[in-house]
Amino acid sequence: AFHVTNTLVSAWLTTIVVLLLFIGGTRKMRLIPGRLQSVLEMLIEALYGFVTGVVGERFGRPFFPILATIFIFVAFNAWMALLPIYQVVGFKAEGSEYITTHLLRSAATDINMPMALAIIAFLFIEIWGFKVHKFGYFKEFIRLGNPIQLFIGLLEIISHLSRLVSFTFRLFGNMLAGEIILLMITFLLIFTAPLAFYMLEILVGGVQALVFMGLTLVFALLAVSPHEGEHEEHDGAVAH
Repeated sequence: AFHVTNTLVSAWLTTIVVLLLFIGGTRKMRLIPGRLQSVLEMLIEALYGFVTGVVGERFGRPFFPILATIFIFVAFNAWMALLPIYQVVGFKAEGSEYITTHLLRSAATDINMPMALAIIAFLFIEIWGFKVHKFGYFKEFIRLGNPIQLFIGLLEIISHLSRLVSFTFRLFGNMLAGEIILLMITFLLIFTAPLAFYMLEILVGGVQALVFMGLTLVFALLAVSPHEGEHEEHDGAVAH
């Protein structure tokens, strides 16, 4: 059965806000940009520069759309979770003085969202590896020379699959820990003290988005780079 959870609603809300921002910033684009257009252009230029700085123009352009989407969604989802509406709007259980179920909760604190992003990143990496190397990409995993080569191939398979776990729990753990700490500080300390932690969470949200995007980018670069056998073929071709 399909269940609508508060984290799913948060993900929908984040998507709507991001779409409205970009539609509003690009609806009437001008040579001399307004404030919103300027902010969006700086964000896109910074992300594009980061991507092309790692993989170059050849792969930077095709990689950029999905990598930028991952960064923007993760960052905005984390930042929007700091809005007061996330903490004060919800439902009370019968006889309770406090909110027991919040209407909105950061999507990254539900393991399903980080896992979904991890699957997307994993498929993106593997599809590009196959797209560049064709069936030669599987030589990295299927090595039939001797038992040692078979073992190395098995390790490569485990290494690639472990990225799903790494991607998922890195984002989930950091976002959940940040929410718990912020909640505890808000209740335990005076009003002004949590402001410092809010600023820290803004930074953490951006950093986690950048880390997730950066790891996807690096693994994608490894997937499309020449493998061991291809290096030898390339060197032989140059020699001839």
